[in-house]
Amino acid sequence: MKKVLTTFVFALLSLGLFAQQGMKLGIHGGLPLDEFQDQLSLVAGVDLGYRWGLSEIVDLGVMVGFVNGFPEKYDRDIFAEDLPNIQFIPLVASVRIWTSNSFSLGADVGQAIGINDGNDGGLYYRPTIGYLMGAQTEVNLSYTGIKLDDVTWTTLTLGVVYTFDF
Repeated sequence: MKKVLTTFVFALLSLGLFAQQGMKLGIHGGLPLDEFQDQLSLVAGVDLGYRWGLSEIVDLGVMVGFVNGFPEKYDRDIFAEDLPNIQFIPLVASVRIWTSNSFSLGADVGQAIGINDGNDGGLYYRPTIGYLMGAQTEVNLSYTGIKLDDVTWTTLTLGVVYTFDF
């Protein structure tokens, strides 16, 4: 009985193998939270990755991206001072769990490499809720955290992901 059950479960999981795989191109924009609210006005980014469908429920993948924090402009009497952009290149592993044909819960975890002066980067994590709008288009809401030396970069973003099937 154990063999039959194991074979049955493995067969069910294999039915959707590579069904959701593909190259993913995403864009996202949002607002900074907590420590960076005073320094940044908006955050925008782009992601490129690949996900493999392990089953009809679970996707695993890798992703690289670029995230830019646009600075606030402060007026001080006669002159204005521009703060620098804050930029990262995240290198992460992704997991998505499809709770239905249209909704997914997931996370991206890895390292964010800081590319502007004085930015060493840090641990990157991004929990995501996604809604599949069509066969290849997903809209998602995510919270991004990057653990820096003494502060944590946090943002709330809305994004769109397009899947290219090869």
